[in-house]
Amino acid sequence: MTLHPASRPFTLADFDFELPPELIAQHPAAERSASRLLDGTSPAPIDRIFKELPSLLRAGDLLVFNDTQVIKARLFGEKSTGGKVELLVERVLQDHEVVAHMKVSKKPPVGSTLEMVGGFSATLLGRWPDEDGALFRFRFSGEPHALMAAHGHVPLPPYIEHGDSAEDEQRYQTVFARHPGAVAAPTAALHFDEPLLAELAARGIERASVTLHVGAGTFQPVKTENLAEHKMHREWYQVPLDTLAALERCRQRGGRVVAVGTTTVRTLESWAQSGQTSGDTQIFITPGFSFKVVDVLITNFHLPKSTLMMLVSALAGYEPIMALYRHAIAHQYRFFSYGDAMLLERRPTGSPAT
Repeated sequence: MTLHPASRPFTLADFDFELPPELIAQHPAAERSASRLLDGTSPAPIDRIFKELPSLLRAGDLLVFNDTQVIKARLFGEKSTGGKVELLVERVLQDHEVVAHMKVSKKPPVGSTLEMVGGFSATLLGRWPDEDGALFRFRFSGEPHALMAAHGHVPLPPYIEHGDSAEDEQRYQTVFARHPGAVAAPTAALHFDEPLLAELAARGIERASVTLHVGAGTFQPVKTENLAEHKMHREWYQVPLDTLAALERCRQRGGRVVAVGTTTVRTLESWAQSGQTSGDTQIFITPGFSFKVVDVLITNFHLPKSTLMMLVSALAGYEPIMALYRHAIAHQYRFFSYGDAMLLERRPTGSPAT
């Protein structure tokens, strides 16, 4: 990670803010592109509607989406003692094995078999990625994707207070989701519908995709006041060859790379940093980070003290972001996964982080 000399040290407290609970969106807007859009690309915030986005981009720009597909990753079952268990599948491995979070009153011993709702079983093989890992490795008695599709629940974020429904199955998913593996939606992309995508194409705005399977760690607040002590969660990503070609064309014509969502930012900057077009990333973007790919970001509003608050502050500047959040709260924007969006530009390299 490259730091600009102008960056000041930040602590966790810098990324805290008070959010009235009634601003946490519990349901999506009636129409995807009818959400509000806070335009942060001008000196003063401008209140817009998301379907105005095509007029805010330029012919020659490249929109990059995350085409991951949310899986029905929340599963319920019980131990042999009758104790209730909840699994949240984070990753599917080979040979019917999965990696999952486990919510249970008392952890069962390795080798235990859980009886899951739907009539299949899950055998605990150990912790993951090592013996001290926070996640658990299980072997299912059948093919994991098929079992989750048949018996799983939409893994709604912890701040959405209702159980999953048919509405969530449709709307907590982008219209271009292709590759199953996420336990959280790339929420900035939820605002796009087919008419909006058609209008963007008609205006000469190119489109490309990457894949990052969003993990549950995206909702975890940072708990260390010293940001350098935070251990970032691990997520799998891939940048296809045709997307690399689209990025090169965009640079050649002088267009801007417009990332749809922080997961797309993390994917593109992980590739730029490592040179690897696929693999696991634990990239932690904080103020002072030197962006190599992303010029513009479309994003939703994020949790206090989250790594994503730090990422958007790194891109657009800490004080501008905090001012936009104050404006959003004062003007009753809807927050988090089913909430509204904002449009940000990368601040010039070397400008003060504050």
